[in-house]
Amino acid sequence: MIKLHENGVYLLNGTEIIEDNQEAAACLAAKTGKTVTAAEAATGTMAYRILKAHNTSGNMEQLQIKFDKLTSHDITFVGIIQTARASGLEKFPVPYVLTNCHNSLCAVGGTINDDDHYFGLSAAKKYGGLFVPPHVAVCHQYMRECFAGGGKMILGSDSHTRYGALGTMAIGEGGGELSKQLLKQTYDVAYPGVIAIYLTGKPQPFVGPHDIALAICGAVYKNGYVKNKVMEFVGPGVSKLSADFRIGIDVMTTETTCLSSIWKTDDKIKEFYDIHGRSEDYKELNPGDVAYYDGMVYVNLSEIKPMIAMPFHPSNVYTIDEVRTNLKDILHDVEQKALVSLDGAVDYSLQDKIVNGQLYVDQGIIAGCAGGGFENICAAADIIKGHYIGSDEFTFSVYPASTPIYMELVKNGAVADLMEAGTIVKTAFCGPCFGAGDTPANNAFSIRHSTRNFPNREGSKLQSGQIASVALMDARSIAATAANKGFLTPATDLDVEYKGQTYHFDKNIYANRVFDSHGVADPSVEIKFGPNIKDWPAMAALPENLLLKVVSEIHDPVTTTDELIPSGETSSYRSNPLGLAEFALSRKDPAYVGRAKEVQKAEKAIEAGQCPLEVLDELKPVMDKIHETYPETGKGNLGIGSTIFAVKPGDGSAREQAASCQKVLGGWANIANEYATKRYRSNLINWGMLPFITEEDHENLSFRNGDYIFVPEIRKAVEDKNAEIKAYVVGDSLKEITLKLGDMTDAEREIILKGCLINYYRG
Repeated sequence: MIKLHENGVYLLNGTEIIEDNQEAAACLAAKTGKTVTAAEAATGTMAYRILKAHNTSGNMEQLQIKFDKLTSHDITFVGIIQTARASGLEKFPVPYVLTNCHNSLCAVGGTINDDDHYFGLSAAKKYGGLFVPPHVAVCHQYMRECFAGGGKMILGSDSHTRYGALGTMAIGEGGGELSKQLLKQTYDVAYPGVIAIYLTGKPQPFVGPHDIALAICGAVYKNGYVKNKVMEFVGPGVSKLSADFRIGIDVMTTETTCLSSIWKTDDKIKEFYDIHGRSEDYKELNPGDVAYYDGMVYVNLSEIKPMIAMPFHPSNVYTIDEVRTNLKDILHDVEQKALVSLDGAVDYSLQDKIVNGQLYVDQGIIAGCAGGGFENICAAADIIKGHYIGSDEFTFSVYPASTPIYMELVKNGAVADLMEAGTIVKTAFCGPCFGAGDTPANNAFSIRHSTRNFPNREGSKLQSGQIASVALMDARSIAATAANKGFLTPATDLDVEYKGQTYHFDKNIYANRVFDSHGVADPSVEIKFGPNIKDWPAMAALPENLLLKVVSEIHDPVTTTDELIPSGETSSYRSNPLGLAEFALSRKDPAYVGRAKEVQKAEKAIEAGQCPLEVLDELKPVMDKIHETYPETGKGNLGIGSTIFAVKPGDGSAREQAASCQKVLGGWANIANEYATKRYRSNLINWGMLPFITEEDHENLSFRNGDYIFVPEIRKAVEDKNAEIKAYVVGDSLKEITLKLGDMTDAEREIILKGCLINYYRG
């Protein structure tokens, strides 16, 4: 079904695979009539050509990218624009699309949603952007319909910024990286590896894009096969997939932790652009006659079966048939994983979901940038037509990804078929993907064609004793389950005639409602501020020496950004840095905020010209021990803050709040064995936090929660680009440890030295 090549591969004419081994050179020479090196052939990838066209450094090893277009939604755009405004923003230099697909429900406790929306609209007017009102379209669908373009690059502040199927290389990053683009700076990254995703065969009629995506994610996530690399989709199987189908696979590449994606394009993608009235934006993309890839994922589409990603990660995949056959064992395995993910904070059991030997599901949802596409919903309607979901606990909701899609589904009868069956059809909204819509009941089990199923991602509140869980499935099998009144059912079980409806795009929906400045800024416009939209607090530059208290210690294999700063209801505080920070690690380590604030008292005392020992008694023996070896420490040359340890933090969302919330609470660093994604590490750096790496085994660390770590001459070490940082765990003695910072650009080091991105731009 899926095979991972252990070595790099050459691809000839887009179809023939030659493994990079001892025979490769001779084979290539025989077939091409010339000597071909891996370095030369690497320039034959689509990724290389697009990156080269957007690189401003003149050095393809160290890229400095300027993007063609930008996009943000309403969890992130206030912070991005506030950062850029504080740094001298006068006008959006490239088209910047502000969508409102995340906070469109009534806010409780924080910023009223429309306060942020008014902020966004006034900013679009003032700086020359676009504003998509709430419920009109989810961010990625709007970008696909209106802004993707062949050979272009788009940067978004949402991790699922992926438009590779349309020939657009898109990257999801933290808000700091968008602020840089708004200030005419570059996105700096080492040239990434490129992995071929070679598709062959043709999916069965009952198999959908989520089935393919989950199968790939399951094959590559745990071994990091594509981590921080570009996934390049090639092979004869690509032509067997519709544009919608490709889009549905592509958006899920984020869950592999790759950097970006790109696909070969053909007449089906040209048709997509034609339908949307943008024929001029189509560009045919293919790899060169000879292209070299750092690896290859070989996927036989014909062999993929309906899949399910069980809680609590998209890579936790099985076929649905496997789950049904080994139900008790697999549910037990999930329960064991929950002991790790949930830290035993609540009782969690799935065994009660077994009813008459079948898995009973409480909720089914098709939504967002992954599930809400036209073909997915049409297929779901075909499957459920003539059935009904029943009147028991099971519920079924569908969210079309944009109003144009919704209108076409109304016109072709799909909405009627869904509603007659008992389905609730809602407007474009990302809530089911991040915990702000259709939050399941306690102990409920939800199946979703959405992007993620991390713990609490569905909106349940572990801190209140409530837990629910999500499994990911394709829209087709979700509809089949709905037709079976909530009992887990793959789409293979139903004999369905798929109509294959034709899509028609109505551009007037956007023309009549979306604000488009056409790139013209109006400086006279005043930004509208709601009462809970706050500026970033002042942040100090990196001191000469640093004293860090470990205030949280996390030993999960991976720590998601949802655990670092929960999504869902906390997002109502998105525009208030200090208000939002109160929720940092609330689901993973509820004591974190209090511990961090206690340490922060010392730094605030230093900044006020007071002695930190007078506000934090526990510092006295710590400083006494440090003074035995470093007697001059503390005389105007010391910063005091907090740090956390996590094995592998930063999987999941791109939202910068995962880092900024730590910073405004006095965080100076993270310590990790590795960082799950580039985007989280970038967020740390942009907020002036040191992304330390330790090679110590996490079960045998030299430090523990509550320990102080002294890092002498840290400022000089950053300036001198030291590969290793000498630090000390402060106890009865100073116990030396070694920390590393990894590769950093000169600009990133300067941001760290200045204390954050805002300080960097202020000079």
